[in-house]
Amino acid sequence: MIKTFRGRLTDDSQNRVRLSTKKGKIGYKILKFEIMPQLPHSVQQVSVVQVFKVDQSANISGTVDFSDGNLLAAAIGYFGTFSDPQQTSITMFEQEIFNQDIYVTHVDVKSNQACNYYLELEVVSLTDNAAAVSTLRDIRLNPQVGA
Repeated sequence: MIKTFRGRLTDDSQNRVRLSTKKGKIGYKILKFEIMPQLPHSVQQVSVVQVFKVDQSANISGTVDFSDGNLLAAAIGYFGTFSDPQQTSITMFEQEIFNQDIYVTHVDVKSNQACNYYLELEVVSLTDNAAAVSTLRDIRLNPQVGA
């Protein structure tokens, strides 16, 4: 089964995608991640949209760090007026399975514009052991998960 999520993020903001269940026996993998400016071709915009396993509200940043174990996907979009070239670079860590809520952040490093995102997640059934490992890993990485 595939679940889809979409939303709009203003500059320097975060959306929480609610996925967690009581037993944690449902996992997810990112299949598709796309971004698009809210106002195409109206202004020059450089959007950095990232998907994390843990809340980033205290640390929303336009810096992308692939060594961050909480990072699930990152996209950078260079958007401009009609005469400007438009480019998007997207990286997803597709083999990463998670069973807790995820967080999507956005920073426009050029013009403070909003950006849309679209996520497709594959639903994966987890064994009791896999669910326990995933949940414990998330608690270790983010102590607030267990609170």
